[in-house]
Amino acid sequence: MDTYHLIIVICLIVITSFIFNVLSNKTNIPSVLMLIGLGMVMKYFFDLSDFQESFMPTLELLGVVGLIMIVLEAALDLKLSPERWPVIWKSTLVAFLTLNITTFGFAGMMMFVIQGLELTVALLYSLPLAIISSAIVIPSVHKMTRTRREFMIYESTLSDIFGIMAFYILLENANANGFWEIVGNVTANLSLTVLIAFIGSFILLYIFQKLVVIKTKFFLFLSLLILLYAEGKIFHLSSLLIILVFGLVLRNQFLFIRGKLSKYFDHQAIGVLFDSFKMITEETSFLVRSFFFVVFGMAISIGDVLSWQVLLLSFAFLFILYMIRFVIFRTVVGKNILPEVFIAPRGLISILLFFDIPEAFKVHEIESGILGIAILVTSLVMGWALAQWRTRMSTSTED
Repeated sequence: MDTYHLIIVICLIVITSFIFNVLSNKTNIPSVLMLIGLGMVMKYFFDLSDFQESFMPTLELLGVVGLIMIVLEAALDLKLSPERWPVIWKSTLVAFLTLNITTFGFAGMMMFVIQGLELTVALLYSLPLAIISSAIVIPSVHKMTRTRREFMIYESTLSDIFGIMAFYILLENANANGFWEIVGNVTANLSLTVLIAFIGSFILLYIFQKLVVIKTKFFLFLSLLILLYAEGKIFHLSSLLIILVFGLVLRNQFLFIRGKLSKYFDHQAIGVLFDSFKMITEETSFLVRSFFFVVFGMAISIGDVLSWQVLLLSFAFLFILYMIRFVIFRTVVGKNILPEVFIAPRGLISILLFFDIPEAFKVHEIESGILGIAILVTSLVMGWALAQWRTRMSTSTED
């Protein structure tokens, strides 16, 4: 495939992804399913060998940028305020418990089905599957009531953040000797990272508030964030925590920048910076998501999906997922828990982390088909649950 044909394919994917978003709003069918379907059609009806060869080397770079953009976009959605505290603590508890119990529950199931599978490996495969996709949830719940919508935004966003951090902490401590060594490493790592993150965030905001009149500064800023991320990785820090802290400080400037610190910052300039970042991160995340779901569709093999072991593990995971969500929601939230229990789609983060598992931990029996089924089924269940809820709401008035 020559350069111009490659350009045409890339542009058509972006245009089609936008059309899928419009159709998703009208039909309740998640756009992720349409994008995966597009990838599967492209794989089986066109000769894409050259295209895949030219695109795959950039996938890791897109993955890094995608993770940074998704965490930054998620952080920019987290408004911290006293009146939101009931929603914040409940959604945080639900996200934390669901992520951990689902991860360990499915890891145990995998170790039972696949004899000899180590716990670390099982956890590395379970964590990506346990993470809710905020990239799918946030645009899907815009028609829900404010309290329900905010709860799902917080839960899915925190699930992304907790899951990504847990995955890389587990990966970096895979060879640690004993529980207390892991606790010590994680505590020291997180403490140092948080300190660097807050100092770096204040320095970056101070510098860039002075550049508010310069229009072409976003990619300079993005380059600095990616530089901090890469440097953190080299020194084995939790780099994504740096991105998270920066996003939280930018979104909640009046909470973090006050007292004597306020005299060094211009809140109005930071507000302009926030608006610019919000728009550009959403656009960039949309672009990265579009390509990843299409490429994932091209990577799915029907043979992998139809494997009995893949089907057994996939449906065991789905049973564990919804059973755990039901129990946790009933315990933490109460009785009025529909459709929230069924809003748990898997998406881009799951794909990125799944394929970021090092070769040394790869297990032949665990194929990408498990991830494909999880994404397809959870997205369909979410679409069905939202459609049922909207039908019910159209015939009654919710308090």
